[in-house]
Amino acid sequence: MKLDTIIKINSDPNLKRYLHEHSYWYKILNRHPDMIDKMTEEMKKEYKLTFSDKIDDINGKMNLIKAFMDAIK
Repeated sequence: MKLDTIIKINSDPNLKRYLHEHSYWYKILNRHPDMIDKMTEEMKKEYKLTFSDKIDDINGKMNLIKAFMDAIK
């Protein structure tokens, strides 16, 4: 694996954990180091770290607060 790919993986704990859980990526990254971006996208989808997931999380929290405020009245 290329050094820059290893550095990128080691700098992100989520990416490192994803690689350990999905070991088939070792072979892919050894052959095609440019696929690190594809692996990062898959990791974000699985761990729900995409922008839309964050918006949904904020929306859910706002609905919970609204329901709590309505219950207090």
